[in-house]
Amino acid sequence: MSAPLYIRPLGRLSSATGEGRAISVGGRPEASFAAAEVVERNGTSIRRRQIGVADLSATPHPGLAPVLQRISSPRAAIAGVDLIRTLVMGIVNVTPDSFSDGGLHFDAGAAIAHALQLEAEGADILDIGGESTRPGAQPVDTEEECRRVLPVIEAVVSQARVPVSIDTRKAEVMRRAAAAGARIINDVSALTHDAGSLAAAGETGLPVILMHAQGDPRTMQDGPRYDDVVLDVYDWLEARVAACEQAGIARERIIVDPGIGFGKTLAHNLSLLSALSTFHGIGCALLLGASRKTFIGKLLGVPPAERLPGSLAAALIGADQGAQIVRVHDVAATRQALAVWAGAAAAN
Repeated sequence: MSAPLYIRPLGRLSSATGEGRAISVGGRPEASFAAAEVVERNGTSIRRRQIGVADLSATPHPGLAPVLQRISSPRAAIAGVDLIRTLVMGIVNVTPDSFSDGGLHFDAGAAIAHALQLEAEGADILDIGGESTRPGAQPVDTEEECRRVLPVIEAVVSQARVPVSIDTRKAEVMRRAAAAGARIINDVSALTHDAGSLAAAGETGLPVILMHAQGDPRTMQDGPRYDDVVLDVYDWLEARVAACEQAGIARERIIVDPGIGFGKTLAHNLSLLSALSTFHGIGCALLLGASRKTFIGKLLGVPPAERLPGSLAAALIGADQGAQIVRVHDVAATRQALAVWAGAAAAN
């Protein structure tokens, strides 16, 4: 049996340069790469090689062709939104204790107004959540979470033109949010927290975001460890995608998120950002959620309210590696940064 193989696209190009000379991620010619790092892992032994795309076909590994196919295959639209560019998902926290806004939008009216403001600023998706999953956060019961989010979802769905996502770990909240009009499920536990969530997500027929987290929010930052954080997170997400497929959730309905800040040290988070393009090999749309995260504060010594420059840098790193979605607090600033980046890339 051959060792598992991973491919990390490298050397992003402004456009495809011809058949066999570039890897186009997710069927997007503007997200093309000239080279790749090929990684083989056999137990604790890891072999890494950087290879030009034209020479990839000469790599003798039976797992190469399937991974390349998953990287390059077009991604299906998510909730009716085509993945032809990097989409911006705006964060709406209907919580009293979120790390970034500390309850600023806990009132339903304030949350609704904030969601509509984010849409006006250019959000492609609005992600509404009623339970904080920051490090050390305490869980919220189902009824309280529904009390917080359902009126907001109903009001936003009736007024907004963009799809609404429900950020929850609970099967019953997923069901009720879907009935209220939510069109995407975003679960930071990748449908593992609630024994009924796999079935519930399958029943709704909605796209699902599977995020990696090591441990529960209350304890996840207590000494997280990995053999190789990129490969370990990749394997875990690939296993969750397989579990979803077995439960009847098609791969084209799945978005994967490596879970920046969820059971990771500063070094782990930076490694994931650096090697983000590796996750295209799972064959799903890729989401990056790095906005205002603690790793930015650790690098710069600044509180969440002062982490916009670092958040924009992370979003551009994600876009440069072909991420289909970035989840952010600061929509207008992110859209502007992405527009400049995309314009400059297209000019060459």
